[in-house]
Amino acid sequence: MIDPPVEIRRLVFFGTPRESVPFLEALDSAGFDVALAVTRPDSRRGRREMPTPSPVKTAAQQLGIPVSSYVGDVLDADADLGVVVAFGQIIKPQVLDRLAMVNVHFSLLPRWRGAAPVERAILAGDQTTGVCLMEVAEGLDTGRVYRRVEIPIGPDITAAALRAELVDIAVPMLVDALNEGLGVPAPQQGEPVYAAKITRDELCLDWGQSAESLHRQVRVGGAWTTWRGKTFKVWSVQPLEGSQPPGELDGTVVGTGQGLLKLVEVQAEGKSRQAAEEWLRGARPNPGDRLGS
Repeated sequence: MIDPPVEIRRLVFFGTPRESVPFLEALDSAGFDVALAVTRPDSRRGRREMPTPSPVKTAAQQLGIPVSSYVGDVLDADADLGVVVAFGQIIKPQVLDRLAMVNVHFSLLPRWRGAAPVERAILAGDQTTGVCLMEVAEGLDTGRVYRRVEIPIGPDITAAALRAELVDIAVPMLVDALNEGLGVPAPQQGEPVYAAKITRDELCLDWGQSAESLHRQVRVGGAWTTWRGKTFKVWSVQPLEGSQPPGELDGTVVGTGQGLLKLVEVQAEGKSRQAAEEWLRGARPNPGDRLGS
């Protein structure tokens, strides 16, 4: 690991998903020479398993930026700095020893180091989160921090919407930091908390839990339960006061261990997402029918 130079003009970019694209586009628009974009290899999707490029590869090609799926190629790029945004791969020490790198991480480090910081912050009921511009070092998100911005987490915001907010504040933060000079980074302070990838089991709705806890699961995205023995996804809910047996339906209102949830948007197995009231008209639940069965 080496320190970045004072003046930074030539970059390599590491990223994969759609949320990485605004950073790549902003760096190009700001006049930085992006010598190479490194992203995951094309994946095979669909019934025909056609090769599908990552969003970063597509964006880089549109900008005329060379693309590679091999991290070692950056060593021949003659770059001043590597910029990492949701790359999804470990960068080996021998590369870090040759090229200084910074990473945009969507949490207030050292809280929520790891793969799913936005989702974990919501599930934990955190009141605030933020974004850090940090050095890339050996270890999981252990590097010192150059810049840090904190924002509140709204009580109803979804993980997708919160991530979009963080991208909006992080893009200018990154560009300003590279233009103004990174300065001296500060060590992370506090007890590390790790953000493991969210599993499907963690998104299974246990109607015996409180409405508040279930609401957080739904806000993460992909929450599910069962209805008449089939998978039933819950995309949006509204917490209400009151009580009824856990999982029991009264129209679009579901009982929980504490409080109620009004179903807003759902998706029955084999169907498209739809308003809960529209689903209810077709489902025609009987008195006493419950979700989770």
